[in-house]
Amino acid sequence: MTEILLDAKYLKGPMPVLRAARTIRGLEPGAKLRVLATDPGTVVDFRDFCRDNGHALIAVSETKGVFSFTIRCRAKTEI
Repeated sequence: MTEILLDAKYLKGPMPVLRAARTIRGLEPGAKLRVLATDPGTVVDFRDFCRDNGHALIAVSETKGVFSFTIRCRAKTEI
């Protein structure tokens, strides 16, 4: 399975998470999304987003002010 890359650098506030949420809606369960962001607040935002929505935040790193988040999409549940 491939990893989708979302470049959300230079976006502020909730925008990186909102863009990631929109991208995730189109992905298969278990797919990986890698998000690049420069807003330091996204560290907490992505942690909370993944916890609240059942996604796995499998990697977080920072290099020269660019944060990288790797998210594994949760399995879809039937109601």
